[in-house]
Amino acid sequence: MAWLLVGGFYLLQIIGVIVVILLGYFIYDKRYKKNQDGAVPPGFVATSEVNIDPVTGEKTRVYYNAETGERFYRKER
Repeated sequence: MAWLLVGGFYLLQIIGVIVVILLGYFIYDKRYKKNQDGAVPPGFVATSEVNIDPVTGEKTRVYYNAETGERFYRKER
């Protein structure tokens, strides 16, 4: 009967780890990816900052709004 308690304890740990992984996957910081494509909103100015994905080679230009401090990321074609 003690093995059942130990098994339940480990099962709870496994479930907890799975929940944390799923939360991390779905709630992970997605600010960088949320506004990639589309037209650049008014008030944003292109910066000299360009990120290059080492795997795909895609370039992403960074735009900055001086009034709000917000950044906008747009893939370059």
